[in-house]
Amino acid sequence: MKHPTGKIWDISQRIGPRTPLWPGEPELAVKRHAQIGEDCPVNVGSISLALHTGTHADAPLHYSNGGAASADVALDAYLGPCVVTDVRHCEGRVEISDCDWSAIQGAKRVLFRTYDRFPHEAWDPEFAAIAPEVIIRLRENGTILIGTDAPSLDPQNSKTMDAHHEILSGDMRILEGLVLEAVPAGRYELIALPLAIENADASPVRAILRELD
Repeated sequence: MKHPTGKIWDISQRIGPRTPLWPGEPELAVKRHAQIGEDCPVNVGSISLALHTGTHADAPLHYSNGGAASADVALDAYLGPCVVTDVRHCEGRVEISDCDWSAIQGAKRVLFRTYDRFPHEAWDPEFAAIAPEVIIRLRENGTILIGTDAPSLDPQNSKTMDAHHEILSGDMRILEGLVLEAVPAGRYELIALPLAIENADASPVRAILRELD
């Protein structure tokens, strides 16, 4: 059995003024409401952001009115062994032929790297989506979570959300906006827990990978 070692890969976007946001979503704001001074012993702040900001976990409520919210989703899918697979050679969308199925075989969690360099400071409307057929095959493979460095499994202008609905059919989980540019393809331990936000259709996560022996 493989075990984690000490090396940690932080695969989360930094959240700040330059974080790329889905077009039309509200601006992110971090405010300081109290500051250390003569009459105040602490700094106190607040944050306002869209639930799909940066690296985040879609809750089933995002694509189904009857789906679970972030606070009600079981956490086991977001914690455990995973495979990072390099599909930078895909053309516009990750297809079955782009995937290294020998490396993915049996993986419960699969993370797709589509970018050479993650677009940290600019929104990319031409990000690589994932074909529904890939989701179906992963579901048949026993995969319970799919992650991507793109902001969505479906294209930006999709009205049918085909990939998301295939996820729903298999009761799988989704991570989006991962930063995988420095991570070699291979097997890792994933930790990426959503916040317990009631009635939330998504939650930002602090996602990390730990190398295995």
